Amino acid sequence: MINREQVFDIQTATEFNQAALEIFRYQAQHTPVYRSYIQALGIDPCSITDYRKIPFLPIQFFKTQSVLAEELSAAITFSSSGTTGMTNSKHHVPDLKWYTDSFRKAFQLFYGNIQDIAILALLPSYLERDGSSLIYMVDDLIQASGQSESGYFLYNHQDLLDTLLKLQQKGTKTILIGVTYALLDFIEQYQLEFPDLIVMETGGMKGKRREMVRDELHQLLKEGFGVQHIHSEYGMTELLSQGYSYGDGLFYTPPWMKILIRDTNDPLSLLENKKTGAINVIDLANYHSCSFIATQDLGKIHVDQSFEILGRFDNSDIRGCNLLVQ
Repeated sequence: MINREQVFDIQTATEFNQAALEIFRYQAQHTPVYRSYIQALGIDPCSITDYRKIPFLPIQFFKTQSVLAEELSAAITFSSSGTTGMTNSKHHVPDLKWYTDSFRKAFQLFYGNIQDIAILALLPSYLERDGSSLIYMVDDLIQASGQSESGYFLYNHQDLLDTLLKLQQKGTKTILIGVTYALLDFIEQYQLEFPDLIVMETGGMKGKRREMVRDELHQLLKEGFGVQHIHSEYGMTELLSQGYSYGDGLFYTPPWMKILIRDTNDPLSLLENKKTGAINVIDLANYHSCSFIATQDLGKIHVDQSFEILGRFDNSDIRGCNLLVQ
């Protein structure tokens, strides 16, 4: 049986394929919802030898079923945000080490040693509800940060401004991770020139403001914070891994996560690079639930395996982290 260390040490395409196939066969046998789905498709798991041929479970199952390997119980259940009347997704996680290893290693890959970084979080809508996987991650990063200024800022924008100016003066590497509408609220009050600041937006408008195209939004944020690029995080309740963008809407994944594009008219068929379709995610950190998820996001992949989010299916929920229609 594959272990966490093997998953998070993946370095080659061959290692990824082997790990994906092993996890697929485990989940096809032990996760009842996924097992039933594969049986309904008439697919024999043993016949699949390439991760691109693995069937992807529609993400909606996380709203209606318990997507969890049998005989396991959840140590924690993460839930999605949603407006009143909507059914929220639930992700039952029996072993939190899979989640903490995933986000810690990915963060280090993309941003370096957490002890050298001040983490400032402007995430009011997430803090005001229970079950957010994003808050769990940010809590951990704040605690791991070696900088005393790290912490949450709910609506106290003056304190946030003072802290940013202090960190700029000290020359401390600083990441401000904020829900999109709250970052806009802040720069309507205050403007600053902090070229070395990493501004990472996530979560969208949460119904607080009109939806904006990415280029318009990022231009406002760049001007407000005095930075050259706006970083973004691509994550969701149903995933235990995240993709990150250093700017221009191009996201990259850690080695144990992969994005594929499916044909919206033929969900079992994949599209080539640069073709727009629906996003399938392989997240090998989802060991105890399902690592192969067909999302409701639209996007495309580039030759270097970076990907873009281009919107969502018509009539799908306006939710999730960083889903801006372009």
